[in-house]
Amino acid sequence: MSLLVASRSAFRAAAPLKRLQFQARHYATEQPSADPKKNNTALYGAGALAAAGAAYYFLGGSSGAAKKAEEKVKDAAAAAAKQAPATPSSEVKKALLGGDQGWISLKLEDVEIVNHNTKRFRFRLPEDDMVSGLHIASAILTKFQPIGGDKPVIRPYTPISDEDARGYLDLLVKRYPDGPMSIHLHEMVPGQRLDVKGPLPKYPWSPNKHEHIALIAGGTGITPMYQLIRAIFKNPDDKTKVTLVFGNVSEEDILLKNELAHLENTFPRRFRAFYVLDKAPASWTAGQQGYITKELLKTVLPEPKEGNDKIKVFVCGPPGMMELISGNKKSPKDQGELKGLLKELGYTPEQVYKF
Repeated sequence: MSLLVASRSAFRAAAPLKRLQFQARHYATEQPSADPKKNNTALYGAGALAAAGAAYYFLGGSSGAAKKAEEKVKDAAAAAAKQAPATPSSEVKKALLGGDQGWISLKLEDVEIVNHNTKRFRFRLPEDDMVSGLHIASAILTKFQPIGGDKPVIRPYTPISDEDARGYLDLLVKRYPDGPMSIHLHEMVPGQRLDVKGPLPKYPWSPNKHEHIALIAGGTGITPMYQLIRAIFKNPDDKTKVTLVFGNVSEEDILLKNELAHLENTFPRRFRAFYVLDKAPASWTAGQQGYITKELLKTVLPEPKEGNDKIKVFVCGPPGMMELISGNKKSPKDQGELKGLLKELGYTPEQVYKF
């Protein structure tokens, strides 16, 4: 399908949610950013990131590999704690994750059906005034032992609940026919328990680290993007501009749509979302039908010539989408070669991060 007509004018002060055209990549001029050193999120060092990246090797490995993965997460958490700003001991005790604790069992409190294959799971933390201990951007590991299985199933997930939320942690999980963890979660009922561990550091974020970021997501690949979006727009000192391109099969599959719409209405000069559906209904006017195209990305993403320090493009989605947009990661600690549409558009490996 041909690209919808796009204008390169600046965003209007109050852009409507229902769009017949894609707007330009340029944003309206805003006030100078506040001191980026205020309320900065703690950064993870390169050593911690490397150790955490190795944790993913358990996904297809032996039980020995799984044990090594746990040790790597432990090392990453300890390294991150050493580099983080000092925190009052009373607050440290109220953080669930971090340090050298092992697996923690959390009780499932509530399950919400989101659509035909996705559920939202709320897990209760041990104390009502306790926070998760996650940072931006980071994830958790989940684990369960299949009946009759010779090794546990361990998978990473990015919670969608706020890092400051007290007493609970929310996961948004799509069920896959060949996904043992997603099947297990979808079969859980309130009162049952799940083992978790973390945090698993990803991209270290601090307010105003880049002037403009672009997020290209597919399906549940929206969860790490939403974690980043939420952190940016809840911090009044962070003036980062955000463009989201979100691809899905159908309109029903657009996860966190209400939350994204609220942010787009609240921050119309700084946040725009563009939706692409494989199977769009006849009444679909909120985006493009088909697949994410080179023409769409060229129209709505920040120009690659703006430089590595000013822009960053994040990509997360199923392997097929990743290969089309940026190429897949070679390994958890190796971003791999930049390929696909982003390379064709002139972006450099330093400008792209694959979740």
